[in-house]
Amino acid sequence: MMTETLNSNNHLSQKGENNKVGDMGWKAKLKIPPKDTRVKTSDVTDTRGNEFEEFCLKRPLLMGIFEKGWEKPSPIQEAAIPIALVGKDILARAKNGTGKTGAYSIPVLEQVDPTKDYIQALIIVPTRELALQTSQICIELAKHMHIRVMVTTGGTNLKDDIMRIYQKVQVIIATPGRILDLMDKEVANMSQCRMLVLDEADKLLSQDFKGMLDHVIMRLPKERQILLFSATFPLSVKNFMEKHLRDPYEINLMEELTLKGVTQYYAFVQERQKVHCLNTLFSKLQINQSIIFCNSTQRVELLAKKITELGYCCYYIHARMQQAHRNRVFHDFRSGLCRNLVCSDLFTRGIDVQAVNVVINFDFPKMAETYLHRIGRSGRFGHLGIAINLITYEDRFDLHRIEKELGTEIKPIPKVIDPALYVPRPDDPNSAQEEQNVSK
Repeated sequence: MMTETLNSNNHLSQKGENNKVGDMGWKAKLKIPPKDTRVKTSDVTDTRGNEFEEFCLKRPLLMGIFEKGWEKPSPIQEAAIPIALVGKDILARAKNGTGKTGAYSIPVLEQVDPTKDYIQALIIVPTRELALQTSQICIELAKHMHIRVMVTTGGTNLKDDIMRIYQKVQVIIATPGRILDLMDKEVANMSQCRMLVLDEADKLLSQDFKGMLDHVIMRLPKERQILLFSATFPLSVKNFMEKHLRDPYEINLMEELTLKGVTQYYAFVQERQKVHCLNTLFSKLQINQSIIFCNSTQRVELLAKKITELGYCCYYIHARMQQAHRNRVFHDFRSGLCRNLVCSDLFTRGIDVQAVNVVINFDFPKMAETYLHRIGRSGRFGHLGIAINLITYEDRFDLHRIEKELGTEIKPIPKVIDPALYVPRPDDPNSAQEEQNVSK
């Protein structure tokens, strides 16, 4: 397998060199966003030094990549893209916030034929917000490619989705229940869909989705490629891999579980002191944007009301809200219209808001996996952030167990937190831009 990988890398690298030597004038005409000069950790900088051009990608796809502001491949993109391009199944373990979406969307879009009017690739994710975010990335990457990308999730009008599929799409991003519904109604024809991506696979293969993926795979052709991405690797993922993946190429970039750029603290408080403690944090921290987690939807709404009463801008989001309302909150928070978002664990999977530099666990989670995904909302793509945990007497055993399971250190909160741990440098143009984008 290793020889095959080296050969594919050499082949792609050789062709890429030829491309680089060729006409470079096209790159000068692109609308490339300002360079991101913020400090980045080795989660995304520890690369082999490859360039996107070396993967022998189509020119229109390269244009989309550079216009998105992606300068060089991250470690997971370097490892996954060349292997995916030679058609192999992949099982990849990489931290949240290190470029996983690009690691699968780039090879998927490269292999789609825009002249053929049928579904060629299916990307399945566990939440509606992640589906919207992933489809937006795919649409932006493919904007010069004439590829039709569609997102379909529960909570939206089924008739509208049926009409859109009949207008012919080539890439679908979906949540499991909705895509199965469209398959059962014989609207989504998967007989020629040769690429399947499972993002956040541990969640997709959990009891929440009751074996739905087996039913999806039954509708795909026998000759297909499966790209499976998961930060954690429970038994359900292992069993699925052995059942459905063929001699998969395994990538493991998880020598440690937590992001290097996130510093973690705890503060011991009584339950009745939590809101006062949060108010103190708000007044002392330099928050660009924050996400605050509660353990129930009821507590999400109550806390959001309290924060608003304290005089801070605050949105909230949870799974029981109407989908249109959820979409609006998600969009407006990402756009920087509000500084603080209170949410349930709906928001722990893959959601990428670059401006978030503070995560607060108002309620401490019971599971190490939940904790890992929550704090991964800060310090995205190698940037810096902090995670603060409000710990009650009852939480103390969970705190020590989660520290041990993740092999990480959660420190007592100091009187003053060094801004260098989570605030972009004042001379950083991105810092100033983000400050303008986020209203107080």
